[in-house]
Amino acid sequence: MATSALFIWISLLCLASLSLCYGWIDINPIKFVNEALSKERPSSSLKQSSYGLELDTNAATTRYLAVHTRPQDGLKEKDKIESLPGQPHEVEFEQYSGYVTVDPEAGRALFYYFVESPHNSSSKPLVLWLNGGPGCSSFGAGAMMELGPFRVNKDGKTLYQNEYAWNIDANIIFLESPAGVGFSYSNTTSDYNLSGDKRTAQDSYIFLINWLERFPEYKTREFFIAGESYAGHYIPQLAQVILHNDKYANRTVINLRGIAMGNAYIDFETTIKGAVDFYWTHALMPDEIYHGLASNCDFTTLNTSDNVCLDFVNQATNAVGNIYSYDIYAPLCNSSSKFHSVSTFDPCSKNYINSYLNIPQVQKALHANTTSLPYPWESCSGKINRLWGDKPLTVLPIIQELMVSGIRVWIYSGDTDGALPVTCSRYAINKLGTPVRTTWYPWYSQGEVGGYVVGFQNLTFVTVRGAGHFVPSYQPARALVLFSSFVNGKLPPPA
Repeated sequence: MATSALFIWISLLCLASLSLCYGWIDINPIKFVNEALSKERPSSSLKQSSYGLELDTNAATTRYLAVHTRPQDGLKEKDKIESLPGQPHEVEFEQYSGYVTVDPEAGRALFYYFVESPHNSSSKPLVLWLNGGPGCSSFGAGAMMELGPFRVNKDGKTLYQNEYAWNIDANIIFLESPAGVGFSYSNTTSDYNLSGDKRTAQDSYIFLINWLERFPEYKTREFFIAGESYAGHYIPQLAQVILHNDKYANRTVINLRGIAMGNAYIDFETTIKGAVDFYWTHALMPDEIYHGLASNCDFTTLNTSDNVCLDFVNQATNAVGNIYSYDIYAPLCNSSSKFHSVSTFDPCSKNYINSYLNIPQVQKALHANTTSLPYPWESCSGKINRLWGDKPLTVLPIIQELMVSGIRVWIYSGDTDGALPVTCSRYAINKLGTPVRTTWYPWYSQGEVGGYVVGFQNLTFVTVRGAGHFVPSYQPARALVLFSSFVNGKLPPPA
């Protein structure tokens, strides 16, 4: 299969420079090139296979996943965190972290960090948060940089409280998945070469079943899955596994009520088209390059090998200059610019988190790195990303299945993200063809427009004004309003 359209996406994601695409990278577009060169891929049309996960089965009609359930007695108490080094005084919520084994034969175990709500935690829902990559840490990014209760100070040794933490409204699990990401590991090193969408969904499901045995008070609680970027694959695939396995007797029923995906990678075709259109409409490429791409590159069939197309891709790369693709208006880390940025988010946050999570006393307090991993904690695993296996071109059919099943589906986008722009989400939703039930309107936070929302049949689309790829980092107050609306089953406030 020709690779021109793939190179377009590579260029548009990494227009600033290649090095900027390997920090908190939530997608490694080089992998798409490798896949395209190695094998033919199916069409991303909704008329094709649903790309549903093939669950373990002896009979063709069975969709039951074998789960290794292990005794969890006493492990909750063992996982309780007394305090984290450098944390603020008077923390009002309980926090836990540790490992859940998902494959005892291989010795594969996933690391989690769990924070309860500071007030009335017993009446609030349970949420699983997933970052993408594939190969990036939901603990480092999600918990420590975005929506968790703490942020890391510039000294890399102390923490400060996030006043807009999402555990205000829910009890939240941050899961480092798959094995090889963050503190998660396998005693069978070949596992690190076998990661892919299917195994990630299955291991995450096995993790949840065992975690609920460890925390049985949450077994009947309303459950939601949220995340961003490549979690646009993780989330619907895990939800599908839950949906199918909940039907079987003698199995813990997970009370899944909804999913929320932010700046998500959902559909390959609409991602390419959305990225090109975003860069043009945001004055990051001139008319002649945009029209050259549109005229010479076939985004629908992904079957263009014309050198003219590749020439326009190179022109687009040169035209944009050195910017941070995850927030096109943000400064670069260590920038010498004296001008104030539109964003208040510190672009060097990754460095502070990396320092903090590699402090031995921090790891001990987290009950992490108990096997003395032969490498430091890092935000993203390049090896996991490079060797990623199965990756369907679209998960839209799975999202359709969830919608039909009554699962609450929200798709949200920060509108200054250039890696997976808001246009990608809008085009993907349009491809679903679901009718509008609540017409587009501005929603408000702290007296200002927080973004825009449109309610479709069985699906809600929300934008967050002034937010980049990591929405809770760039617009924490607006992100909390969005999250509260989602878990409460209400549209964001119109005034």
